[in-house]
Amino acid sequence: MLRFANAYILWALVLVPLLIIIFMLVRRWKKKALASLGDKGVISRIMPQVSSSRPTLKFIFFIVAYTLLIIGIADPQVGNHIDEVKKKGADIMIVLDVSNSMLSQDYAPNRLENAKRALAQLIDNLHEDRIGIIVFAGEPYVQMPITTDYSAAKIFLNTINTGMVPVQGTAIGAAIDLGVKSFDYKDGTGKAIILMTDGENHEDDAVTAAQNAHDKGVVVHVIGFGSPQGAPVPIYDNGKQVGFHLDSAGHTVISKLNEDMCKEIAVAGNGVYIRATDANSGLGIVMDQVHKMKQKTYDSKSFKDFEDRFQFFIAIALFLFIAEFFISNRKSLRLSNLKLFEVKKP
Repeated sequence: MLRFANAYILWALVLVPLLIIIFMLVRRWKKKALASLGDKGVISRIMPQVSSSRPTLKFIFFIVAYTLLIIGIADPQVGNHIDEVKKKGADIMIVLDVSNSMLSQDYAPNRLENAKRALAQLIDNLHEDRIGIIVFAGEPYVQMPITTDYSAAKIFLNTINTGMVPVQGTAIGAAIDLGVKSFDYKDGTGKAIILMTDGENHEDDAVTAAQNAHDKGVVVHVIGFGSPQGAPVPIYDNGKQVGFHLDSAGHTVISKLNEDMCKEIAVAGNGVYIRATDANSGLGIVMDQVHKMKQKTYDSKSFKDFEDRFQFFIAIALFLFIAEFFISNRKSLRLSNLKLFEVKKP
């Protein structure tokens, strides 16, 4: 297999046809200029050292050398054998609450941004575990299926906001059920759901969902975001805060962390509960528990071991550049003198 380490360099080859066209136009112009001076045979005797072929030879050397140099800089690499790489790890499904209550500002800048920041740090520290993301409010959605593509996970994470789920509410049970369904149970790896929420569940039985997950071998850990004292839920319009949510009586809605609910879910799911703070998200403690689970080889990938081949192209290019430099545009003096004193036979 062949690939280029710096493939973008190959765009410089676009100059090759342009240089050829310029050379041909200049050569044509020179021929016309010489023709305008008089008979070709007479001119060749007046200027015996002028060569019509050597400039072309020099240009060929130059253009080939330039092409090889660009290919060399692009660093062609050839795969010469295959290595089998086996990975061991756990499957982790992040179940992230994106309901409006996660915008409460009891922890700056708000609960959701704290959760996203903690997840970004988690992804940076992952090595062989697979990770997926589910977002939920009134309904759950798979934001990213289970994968080892951590770069993609960071991209998906950056797009998460409370407006991405059209139905508001907090359906924790449905989100856990969707997380359980999203795992592949054929590989036998340890599986865990990390629920990140303020625990304000208004839609379903989250504790029963966690128990069902545990029955299928999925551990449910819970990280609570928010404070027991709570904070108002802000309202935004075009990115600007314009007020706070009010209840039917016109009072400001205060969203509080429901620790009792979070603890019940964690117990039912055979996991741990951690309350996040400004200084510590609790993900480190949760991941310690995840890594204690049974880990099996979940994947086997073949990677090509590539070797650089730029040396050959660079070496030939340098040789041709040197050769082109020493090739003169004029004929040798000896050949010129022979032609100058050549006498035609009658």
